[in-house]
Amino acid sequence: MDIAVIGAGSWGTTLANLLAKKKHKVTLWIYERDLAARIVTSRENDLYLPGFPLSPQLRFTADLEEAVRGRQLILLVPPSQVMRQVVSGISGWIGEETLLVSASKGIENDSLQTMAEVIGECLGSKNRKRLTFLSGPSFAREVAAEMPTAVVAASSDGQAAATTQEVFSTPYFRVYTNDDVMGVELGGALKNVIALAAGVSDGLGFGYNTRAALITRGLAEMNRMGLALGANPATFAGLAGMGDLVLTCTGDLSRNRTVGMELGRGRTLAEILAGMKMVAEGVKTTLSAYQLACRLGVDMPITEQMYRILYENKDPRQAVTDLMLRGLKAEAA
Repeated sequence: MDIAVIGAGSWGTTLANLLAKKKHKVTLWIYERDLAARIVTSRENDLYLPGFPLSPQLRFTADLEEAVRGRQLILLVPPSQVMRQVVSGISGWIGEETLLVSASKGIENDSLQTMAEVIGECLGSKNRKRLTFLSGPSFAREVAAEMPTAVVAASSDGQAAATTQEVFSTPYFRVYTNDDVMGVELGGALKNVIALAAGVSDGLGFGYNTRAALITRGLAEMNRMGLALGANPATFAGLAGMGDLVLTCTGDLSRNRTVGMELGRGRTLAEILAGMKMVAEGVKTTLSAYQLACRLGVDMPITEQMYRILYENKDPRQAVTDLMLRGLKAEAA
């Protein structure tokens, strides 16, 4: 297929390289023009994916129209908070039959919409049935190293999901299909909030018991939000739910867990983010998730405490104490 990949962070670069190695015709759009110039020369993304040579089949551009016009498939991998700007900018160049795949995870701050809702709003009726959402436990560096990984492609259109599955699957990258777009999107977004909390726990010096409790109760929060928005509860037991949650809460490559750890160790959010090259989606998603939970009346105590740590400078140790001293209740309540 003739494919455009929009966003040259670690995940976008990894997926573009995967597709190029499958002999698809792939053009990777790079926002930073100086980075684009270096990649063309070195065949390596030294900023976001150093150490991994890029396929000779992969092409690069800093021109957005050149990247997307006439493509059969467009893979969207920008940070979630700029998804609206990106899709609005390219909507006039997208063909009626173009398949759009989003691999970004988050909830937009202002609208409190998922990426599916944002993209759908930008496109109107155009391409709505040709939207698929790729999610699951997948650190970019491990996929780039061709370590076995399983993810899920979710779409309301079975053919779009099946096509995405076929295009992306390799001997080391297994893609399952799912028709629960809302559940898959919420799982991918909310797990980053819980990963921040798991990192805070680790940074405070707590152990495996605490982390296991956070993962389990975090999954309960994801389920409650999912039910309120019409998701299938079974989705949260799958790759985009429990799978991604466990990975992001425990893996050393998790940017969100790393931010949480530094918060637990006493550093300020501003200090932490100033030293990061890549986006930790959970920071902004925490704001959206907390506001959405308030709007829907959904009980999400871990998310609330992360919001207070990030946006009200609450002491992390006090946040843990407040979580533990909440009113006693039944587990399934």
